[in-house]
Amino acid sequence: MQYEGDVYRPPSEARSLIIQVTIGCSHNTCTFCHMYTGKQFRIRKREEILADLEECSREFGKYVRRVFFADGDALIVKTPLLLELLAYVKDHFPNVERVTAYGTASDVLRKSEEELRALANAGLEMVYLGAESGDDEILLQIKKGQTAAELIEAGRKLKRCGIKTSVTLISGLGGPEGMEKHALGSAKLINEMNPEYAAILSLQLREDSPMAQEVLRGERKLLTADQTVEETEIFLNAIDSPGTIFRSNHASNYVSLAGVFNDDIPEMLEQLEDAKARHRYRPEWMREL
Repeated sequence: MQYEGDVYRPPSEARSLIIQVTIGCSHNTCTFCHMYTGKQFRIRKREEILADLEECSREFGKYVRRVFFADGDALIVKTPLLLELLAYVKDHFPNVERVTAYGTASDVLRKSEEELRALANAGLEMVYLGAESGDDEILLQIKKGQTAAELIEAGRKLKRCGIKTSVTLISGLGGPEGMEKHALGSAKLINEMNPEYAAILSLQLREDSPMAQEVLRGERKLLTADQTVEETEIFLNAIDSPGTIFRSNHASNYVSLAGVFNDDIPEMLEQLEDAKARHRYRPEWMREL
């Protein structure tokens, strides 16, 4: 089994078999992100990926329930190879319940609906889509390389083709002055996509990230815990996405939230108000775990 560099996965893939289909991220310019800065992007050779799958199936294939294709945008891989990998998983891991992957809006939009439906039929259940924000100005500032309209179309396209979507947002990307537009734009994004899952993480910066350097130069301010909660309240008050399962319970979050839109929004707003009134937030040292 070969892993190259640090390997990242969504929180819900904690017990998954992680297979590096790509190394790094093809975009790799987002100013807040440090995850793949030490890697030169490439798609791994077919033989390398299959060798990892073969080893894992031989050693503990019957115990695997979930498989996650890494790194940053595994969906960039050409469809025939993805179909071959999905077929291998189906044939050699008898108890697998689902296969998921990171993907970008660009990855999704490059593939035809016929390709995406084929991937869904072959077992690709869900794509994790890092939207980060629904505001075009903020997306431009953070060098996301995608517009809100492209993110929305990608989410809708996946849904039409039978692939679930988990959309990730990051609180604080607009700073104090951009709190409202970030929150409202992100809510609009979710409303128009109506994804199966949505999550909010809180902004955390490593010192060598471009955005951290902006903070050090005084060009950007970070949100306080109170402001982060206020931004989340604006977001929740603008949400209309029935049935979307929502999580904001990552280690980075000041307040842990979990519910289903739209039914659980009032209860989550009460939790935020209570946390703000009591100033009961996750300590900074715990947010760094």
